[in-house]
Formats: sequence, structure tokens, C-alpha cells
Amino acid sequence: MKLTFLGTTSNDGECPTLYETETGDFVVQGDRLTDPEALEQLRDVKDSETFVVIPRALLTRFAPRA
Repeated sequence: MKLTFLGTTSNDGECPTLYETETGDFVVQGDRLTDPEALEQLRDVKDSETFVVIPRALLTRFAPRA
């Protein structure tokens, strides 16, 4: 899978970062969601899934607009 870097709101080269796949989907690099209360609220979670926190600024600056 080929990823295209779209942008980051990080000043020191760490996460969060947004990428687009060659099929038009998105990949987000960010801090893993570990808050137990938040994790309990998630629904229909598959064993293969993980969750990351996406800062609003990352999406408002770099996500394509429809």
C-alpha cells in the first residue's frame, strides 16, 4: 500500500500525522486511546482494531474537503 503524506501538526517530528492511501482512504498516526472510560464506550470493536486520538487541528488543516 502506498501512502501519501498529507501533513502534521507536530513541531518535533512526532505524531499526529495524516496520510492518504492510494485508494483514497486515510491513515492516522497518533497517540493510542488508553482511557478506560472512553474505551468502554466504543462499539463493535474487532480484535484487529486500535484507536488513536486525532486532534481537530490535524483534520481541519490537512483533510481533503469534499
